[in-house]
Amino acid sequence: MKRRTLPVALALTATAALLLTACGGGGDDSAGKDKIAGADTGSSSPAASPSANTPETADRPKITFPAGVENQFEGWKTGDPDKDAVLSDVTQTVNAVDDAILKGDANSSTVAYYRQGNALISATKWIQAWLDEDLTWTGVTRYFAPNVKVADADTAAVVYCADESKAYNKNRKTGKVDKTQSDESPYVTYSTRLKKNSKGVWQTTEVESKRGDKTCAP
Repeated sequence: MKRRTLPVALALTATAALLLTACGGGGDDSAGKDKIAGADTGSSSPAASPSANTPETADRPKITFPAGVENQFEGWKTGDPDKDAVLSDVTQTVNAVDDAILKGDANSSTVAYYRQGNALISATKWIQAWLDEDLTWTGVTRYFAPNVKVADADTAAVVYCADESKAYNKNRKTGKVDKTQSDESPYVTYSTRLKKNSKGVWQTTEVESKRGDKTCAP
């Protein structure tokens, strides 16, 4: 079973249009839903560090991936400090969920740091789905074409793409990697909504994912 065949639908909460409309309108509900790495010495690689635009008041958790696992974020800088601060925390949100999958921790405090409400619930279910199948993953996932909209001081929305064509399921017990070709598209479109908390962390509160959508698929 390829990585991309796991139940992505667990992350669904609303349409991208609704997320962006809600962001633009300034409306919100207080709760929410829903892998870059650089080379390092030893057997692990650090996940993306928060950008210089990230408030120093937040003590963000350090995320480190094992060797052979990497999330690549392409075009993740806009030059706009407000948008780049949002995108920085989106990378950390993605990395946090993958870190939990790799560690087999469905109750990760790092995930809870970057997600709240329904986003945290859906992430917990997603991580548990991997554990139930005795799976982890290896390889490279590429994230690209981010489109960020900052509605006000603490509300934003981001739509971005993922390419999972070089990411593979790995049996957690045997270590065997499954590179069997899948009939499903490796491209996934993510639509997310975020709220900035009192520490200045942009937490994901809503997520929709759609595989094979023309927004991201070639």
